[in-house]
Amino acid sequence: MSSVSPSALPRPTGRPREERADRAILAAALELMAEQGVRDLRMDDVASRAGVGKATIYRRYRSKEELVSATVAQLVSEITLPDTGSTRDDLLALMRKAVTVYSGSLEAGVMPGLVDAMSRDPELARTVREGFLAGRRAGLTSVLERGVARGDLSADMDFELALDVLGGPLFYRLLVTGGPIDDGLARGVAELILRGFAPTT
Repeated sequence: MSSVSPSALPRPTGRPREERADRAILAAALELMAEQGVRDLRMDDVASRAGVGKATIYRRYRSKEELVSATVAQLVSEITLPDTGSTRDDLLALMRKAVTVYSGSLEAGVMPGLVDAMSRDPELARTVREGFLAGRRAGLTSVLERGVARGDLSADMDFELALDVLGGPLFYRLLVTGGPIDDGLARGVAELILRGFAPTT
């Protein structure tokens, strides 16, 4: 009976397993952040919930701060940057997707703990801001720049202020007032940007 050398056997590709682990880690971190907050998040708990070894997590993320940043980035990545050809439609699509994401109980549950942890932990705040927030704001700026190019928004608009206006009302309701995060909010913010930063005549 002939034997086959182990080295001659086809090796299973590692990528699918890696992708499953990636998804499991981020999903576990998101659930735990929503359940117990960011400050109490422990890598051991993430590993247990994800069904992976703690070393598997540390091969991807050098610290808890990096894991938190990646988890929030994954959450925000669900809000795609539209390019419909219309500034109004772009803004409305952007805000409607944000409303959909942040009206979910799991996603909404993450933000209060994240904001609290960032206020107490400068390293976490730096990692979150530099890890994904800067890139996210750069992407949103491209949407506004297209509006300027179309003549729908003022060429000398304050982009930083406009970016704050895009997110401010949603997070104020989410974190402070508990007001409705709905289509009315999406339409109101879109119109606020179009009117508040309209070209001067």
